[in-house]
Amino acid sequence: MIASNLQALRRRIVAAAERAHRPASDVTLVAVSKTFPVESIREAVDAGQRVFGENRVQEGLEKVEALKALDLEWHLIGHLQSNKARKAAAAFAWIESVDSIELLRKIDAAAHEAGATPRVLVQADLAHETTKHGVDERALGDLVRAALDARAVQLCGLMIVPPIPERPEDSRPWFVRLRATRDELVSGGVPADRLAHLSMGMSHDFEVAIEEGATIVRVGSAIFGSRA
Repeated sequence: MIASNLQALRRRIVAAAERAHRPASDVTLVAVSKTFPVESIREAVDAGQRVFGENRVQEGLEKVEALKALDLEWHLIGHLQSNKARKAAAAFAWIESVDSIELLRKIDAAAHEAGATPRVLVQADLAHETTKHGVDERALGDLVRAALDARAVQLCGLMIVPPIPERPEDSRPWFVRLRATRDELVSGGVPADRLAHLSMGMSHDFEVAIEEGATIVRVGSAIFGSRA
């Protein structure tokens, strides 16, 4: 099932990229494996998937260790508590949920100490939902500039978790807004290559996200099935 789901998903990614006149190779698929067992991840690896995302540090660390022989790329996509920054900085190639200068500095110090160079995305809070994390757009520029000055972490772009849509199209305004926010930062002097990535779009709306410029999509249930 996982192999056929991945095959169908890749076709949809190609079609969405074509609609946006973009090469599908510009889009990285992060298979969100949270709550699914190592065996499911192995099945996805056998089908050609190499990039995986976890929401919780401890669960992710266990999977990173169990599968370390496979040389996979791991993204931390869930909220990171500052007291777990040290472990996350050493284990994850990407941390997509940096939402404060305090957290950024803890990740950077831990990465420097561990000799690691994780790529980071700044998580933007555009919808101000109380159940979601992210930095308010008014403070976004300050966090981005702080990340540019980091010693070890590499700022690579922005991430968003918009409100859950009734229809995929409902997510489009949020994706447009994140892209516009990125463009404003670049116009204001932030090097474009340091904001090259936009992580946006999940199982229910990733095609719309690709149409609006996503370079990273985070897809779980469309690959692994429904979570318990």
